[in-house]
Amino acid sequence: MIPGLYRALSARQSLAASVRVAAGMAAWAMLAAAQPAASAPAPWHWWRSKVDGQRICSQTSPGAGWTQDSGPYEGPGCQPKPRVFVVPMR
Repeated sequence: MIPGLYRALSARQSLAASVRVAAGMAAWAMLAAAQPAASAPAPWHWWRSKVDGQRICSQTSPGAGWTQDSGPYEGPGCQPKPRVFVVPMR
């Protein structure tokens, strides 16, 4: 085997490995940056049917035949967010 050819292949493989490492690091950075944007849950709303007036609780609109009746609620199932009172010890 020719010594110069071996060095050229070795440098090319090294460059490819460096590119793979850089791409992996960039993918992890984008994933870490996108994580806080998806951390908040959607609020709950009461929806009223335009047909018969029935009410349901949902995070998203059930469809075109419904109007938003009230909300938003932060608790699950259209329940108000629980209040926590801290009573200091004496």
